[in-house]
Amino acid sequence: MFNKILHGTHLAQHENTAECVPVRMPAPKTVTIPMAMNIGKPAVPVVKPGDTVKIGQLIAEPGGFVSAPIHTGVCGKVKKIDDILMFTGQYSKAIVIECDEVQDQFEEMAPVPVTDLKSFVDAVKASGVIGLGGAGFPTGVKLDVDPEKVDYICVNGAECEPFVTADTRTMMDDYTPLLNTVKLLNKFYSPKKIIIGIEDNKPQCVKKLSALVKEDSELRDAVDVRSLPPLYPQGGEKVLIHNTTGRIVPEGKLPIDVGCIVINTSTCAIISRYITTGMPLVRKYITVDGSAIKNPMNVIAPVGTSIRDIIEFTGGFKSEPGKVVLGGPMMGVTAVSLDAPVVKNTGAVLAFDEKDSKLPEPSACIRCGRCIDTCPANLMPTEIERAYEKRDGAELKKLKVNLCMECGCCSYVCPGKHRLVETNKLAKGVLNAYLAQQKAEAEKKAAKQKEKEENAK
Repeated sequence: MFNKILHGTHLAQHENTAECVPVRMPAPKTVTIPMAMNIGKPAVPVVKPGDTVKIGQLIAEPGGFVSAPIHTGVCGKVKKIDDILMFTGQYSKAIVIECDEVQDQFEEMAPVPVTDLKSFVDAVKASGVIGLGGAGFPTGVKLDVDPEKVDYICVNGAECEPFVTADTRTMMDDYTPLLNTVKLLNKFYSPKKIIIGIEDNKPQCVKKLSALVKEDSELRDAVDVRSLPPLYPQGGEKVLIHNTTGRIVPEGKLPIDVGCIVINTSTCAIISRYITTGMPLVRKYITVDGSAIKNPMNVIAPVGTSIRDIIEFTGGFKSEPGKVVLGGPMMGVTAVSLDAPVVKNTGAVLAFDEKDSKLPEPSACIRCGRCIDTCPANLMPTEIERAYEKRDGAELKKLKVNLCMECGCCSYVCPGKHRLVETNKLAKGVLNAYLAQQKAEAEKKAAKQKEKEENAK
């Protein structure tokens, strides 16, 4: 293993549900399935109000190259197609489906023949799968690359956010489809090595997958199950690449530019299940936990199920929640309503009581440098904060604020409780406005120069 681990911070893991086998919840009365669930273009509905749909049926097609189809995880009737406010603060079209008592599967679902790289990539695109580690990038687009450019495939089993154990349960319960996809990746891309990276606070996962790989002649020499330090944000794409291969993804570049592909363990399991059964991504493993939750557990819920329905299925609240978070406590987002739906890449629903939700008031910066020491991108959050306060786009460019992965390490370790990660997000907006202005001025200058040259003729 590359012996220089990137910076990060140690977090209390709170993996209360690591031993909880996911329980499938029945279809709720209604689901609300947003069209904007991935990076890139939203999907476009192919159904209309009044249509009857069944589990696994296509209800929306990709809206562009960087997009993904959407299928329904319930059987029922399309009630309406409406705009909803997403947790990102943006509006998205959403298909609302009233569920039937009998949940039938779509009759046309069938195993998908995969014989070569093209048919494999086509199958991944058709499955509707996106990055389930949180980013939501369409996996079919990620895998649509020249295999000659692929040196390493990093299978992300780090799951470094506290409380979240959905990927842990995938590794423990769905290891067969997970490893079947790993075999296909090895067959069609022939990388130097496939590395399954798992934080060593999940020894049961490391032990199980290591044994399975060792016993399998197809995987034994191709796959390395790597035990990694439990240092958040170990599961960040660029962090995982560096800590497993030693390679650094430059600013503005993608993993494939340094010969790497990163794919989440749960994403792998979905791909294999689609190829072998025809069932696309319609349900998710979701961890339900937090100080306000009565019965922490892992559930299997249809995409589009409301937060309210999921929490009620687990037994409800044991105290009044002060905050409900979709995702982990470090990079998750606060839900604006319990009626908000879970989406394809929702890994957790966490509810915290008032005491655990209250943020302390910031105090003066004491220039301790902890935020700099812990930043996995080697940024200077305190200087970014100063530049942001001055709205200094040129300085923010020098400080490389766009390299910030918004992991929250700086805010977590700050003794003054400064909202540094929030400032970094806002600073990116200032920088982008500055860059747009610079570009416009350069274009204007070039146009004047061209006009001057033409007049001189």
